[in-house]
Amino acid sequence: MRAVSPDHPDHFREKRARALRISRTLAATYPDARCGLDFENPFELLTAVILSAQTTDARVNQVMPGLRARYPDSASLAAASPESLEKLLRPLGFFRSKAKALREMAAAIVERHGGQVPQEMEALTALHGVGRKTANVVLGECFTTVGVTVDTHVKRLAWRMGLTASRDPLQIERDLMQLLPREEWTPFAHRIIRHGRQVCRARKPQCDQCVVRGDCPRVSDP
Repeated sequence: MRAVSPDHPDHFREKRARALRISRTLAATYPDARCGLDFENPFELLTAVILSAQTTDARVNQVMPGLRARYPDSASLAAASPESLEKLLRPLGFFRSKAKALREMAAAIVERHGGQVPQEMEALTALHGVGRKTANVVLGECFTTVGVTVDTHVKRLAWRMGLTASRDPLQIERDLMQLLPREEWTPFAHRIIRHGRQVCRARKPQCDQCVVRGDCPRVSDP
């Protein structure tokens, strides 16, 4: 029998069916999977995601109450003195660059968007320190314009599970959006991240404990 081309419709249908099975299994396994950052509004989430680079969500959550009390909105954050902001962010590491990124992001929101976090991908990614991953987190959690957040866990597991043949985050996002229904885009990312942290770890994946091992081809790194 001749092999089916990766571009053949039958191949795509099989991959989509497998992706849906994986999604359902992860949903049952991690029903409470959600964004690990504490926030009360879109501005706080945008701030927290920027701060989460090179640190943990737990550490960011520890500094957010003080940041919230001192700088509750974009106008106050834009006007913050570098020294005062850096002192609050010092526990996170890279506090000087993060303080600069927050002040520039907040100033742009005040100047371009009347102090409100924009709801469009293009407008968000035009802000200092905001990439597509950060924008997708904010859009998926706070607005109706959703995408698939592709962080290191999603990138690694999507490849390992054979759901993408790309290493490019934008193409991975597109591949997953084709395979999954729109309402699953944001929760699927949360579940994959949880699964990557707890079971499908980068160095020692625990395949014997994996709930999706029957649907995972375990694609190795090239």
